[in-house]
Parts: sequence; structure tokens; C-alpha cells
Amino acid sequence: MKKTLYLAPSAIAIAVMASSLSVGVQAAGFVEDAKVTLGLRNYYFNRNYLNGTDPVIRGERQGQAEGWTQSFILDARSGYTQGTVGFGLDVLGLYSIKLDGNRGAANTQLMPIHDDGQAADQFGRTAVAAKAKISKTELKVGEWFAVLPILRADDGRSLPQTFQGAQLTSNEIDGLTLYGGQFWKNSQRNDASREDMSFGGVKGDDFNFGGGEYRFNGNNTMVGVWHARLEDVYQQSYVQLTHSQPVGDWVLGANLGYVTGKEEGAAKAGNLDNKVYQGAFTAKTGNNTFMLAYQRLSGDTKFMRIDGASGGTLVNDGFTNSYDNPEERSWQVRHDYNFAGLGIPGLTLMNRYVSGSNIHTGGRTDAEEWGRESELAYTIQEGTMKNLSIRWRNSDVRRDVGQDLHENRLIINYPLSIL
Repeated sequence: MKKTLYLAPSAIAIAVMASSLSVGVQAAGFVEDAKVTLGLRNYYFNRNYLNGTDPVIRGERQGQAEGWTQSFILDARSGYTQGTVGFGLDVLGLYSIKLDGNRGAANTQLMPIHDDGQAADQFGRTAVAAKAKISKTELKVGEWFAVLPILRADDGRSLPQTFQGAQLTSNEIDGLTLYGGQFWKNSQRNDASREDMSFGGVKGDDFNFGGGEYRFNGNNTMVGVWHARLEDVYQQSYVQLTHSQPVGDWVLGANLGYVTGKEEGAAKAGNLDNKVYQGAFTAKTGNNTFMLAYQRLSGDTKFMRIDGASGGTLVNDGFTNSYDNPEERSWQVRHDYNFAGLGIPGLTLMNRYVSGSNIHTGGRTDAEEWGRESELAYTIQEGTMKNLSIRWRNSDVRRDVGQDLHENRLIINYPLSIL
């Protein structure tokens, strides 16, 4: 049965396109509204493990994880054919080449790792999704880079994670967006294969989800409600409230959320229990943005998410850590500055500090951790290399239980518009 589901998206994509042409539907919008970009991504990653917390790989202490890749990300999205029902096709071509990295690349997650511990020289995959649209409702079937509050694909390394499945999105009511669907397979950011969805290494069946977001008050306020089930493993619900409010020269913002999760069906991962209470509050004036965030977990289980997926739903998720251990309480202070205020448009700087405590893990009930992260980024504003961006990310993490690390990343992105 699983094999049939795996083949279904490609078959449906071909069938949809064939039928749309066979009935003579005008394809003008299919081409005229198409957008094709080629992203060139150069990624250098260096992580040093400190205080004797480095992992042991094949009997050898790693000490350092280092790698360097050049990736090509082709993103081709058609428009819709004309007619009552419009049809389209999206293609995501992903390919990455190792420029440097040996056994020490094992924990960079830039490339797949062979059985001998060596990083692959290259890897990639192609994701194809067919889409159909009637009025303001779209059905998408195939594989793509899915980003939903209840399931976020991770794009933090050489190539993005993708999911294979079907999703229905409807905007028929002004301000209200409804979502529903099912994902069957998962291709993680450092893997060319398509695997069953899993949590904590325990494979489940399909991932079913539904949700809605309602925006009002001039789009300044949003209420979101979501529910998802990884069949026979876990179920999870998420309620979110965001608000933005201008006050004089300031713009104040709030992002409040509550997540609850437990086991589902056959409970292959055992009894699960997790709740998250969180809030992030921002204040923006001129070229400065300040943020304070608090995140509290309760229950015996860490935050539930599909293996390999991003923890971006959590307000304290960062480059190196999500502060999502059982019973962990964490707070964050962050500052962003846009150097356009000093006459340098395109240059930005972010600094944040996160502290976590009351961690129940490794036999302890009082473990602590902290992290500091900085990002200096510049995007060229004009000329031949317009939109080329350079990002330097520098991080430190210290833990009572786990790995201490110092990390640097240099990421160069250059998007080329082909169509």
C-alpha cells in the first residue's frame, strides 16, 4: 500500500497535465504567469565541540564538524491554464556538490553520510507537484517545500527538506484561509531518499492535518487553529494569536501560542505528553527592532515534530537549538538593526541571547543551557549582482547535559531569475 502512495503523486501530475491539454483548455496562463528561478547557494559550516562533549564516530572523537558545499536550487512554478478549473505544475530541482569535508562532515548535515562515515560527493532530488485551482481554492498533489505552523520544512543547510503528499487550501471567505491534507513521505535536508514520516526515530503512518487562519483588524490581527496526527505515533493541536499595533513612532507586536500533544492510535512511541505555552513581544522603531520571548514546556515529552522538520513554530527556536526539552523554561532577548539608517541599505545585524532552565533530561531535573547567536547579513541592492546575499552566523551553546559548541556559518545566496 505504501508503495502505491509513493508513486501516486507522479502519476497524478502526469494525468492532470495530460487531461488539461486533451480537452483543449487554453494554456496561456500556464506559461504567461510562470516563474522560474535558479538559486545558487554556497554554504560553509564549522562547528567546534567544547569541554569534551564532542561525539565519538567509529571509535574516534570528532572534535569538529566542518563542511563546504555548492548547491543549485531550481524553482519552476507554472501559472494556471484558463477555464473554470485551472491546472498547473511546480518543479523543484535540487542538487548539491561537496567542495570540502571528510569524516568531520558527519555532523554538519550538509550532505548524506555513507556507511564508511564519509560524506557523499554529491546528492540531489527532483520534487514535482501538480496543482488545480477553482475560484480561490487550490489542490496540490506531489512533493514540495511545505511550510505550515503544524509542519515546517527545514531549509537550514545545503538543500531544503521536502514533503510528499496532498494539500487543499481555500480562501473563499475574505480573511479566512482553510487548510487540510495528508503527507506520506519525508525527504530530509541532507538525504536524497524519501522515507516514512517519523518522530524520535519511530516511524508512523500518514501525517494528517487541518487548520485555519483568520485575519482581521486590517490584517493586524490573526487567529490560527491547527490539528495534526502522525498516525499511530502522536497527535498535536496548536492555537496561535498574533497582533501588530502602531503606537506613535513605534510598532508593537505579539505572538502568543499554545501547543498540546499526546500519543495517537497504536502509540508506537509509547505514552506521550507535551504542552507548550509561549509568547514573543516585539517593539520596532526606526531601524531598530527589540524582542522579548518566553517559552515553557510541560509534560514528560519534548516538543513533537516530524524528524528533520524545523522547530520554527517555537518562539525560542534558533540556528543551533530549540530549547524544547521536557519541562524546559526559556527566555530570549533579541535586537535587530537595519543599517539603512546609517546610509547602508541591505546591511542588517541580529543578536540574541536565550537561556533555558528546569530541564528534565539525562537523569536530571534541574539542568540548564544557554545560547548566543549573531547574524550579519548584506544583500547587494543594485548592479549585475543585485539580490546576491551574504550571511555570517556565529553561535555559542553551553549545556549541563549535552554538547557545548562554538559555530560559524557563511552562506552566500544568488537567485537568478530565468523566467
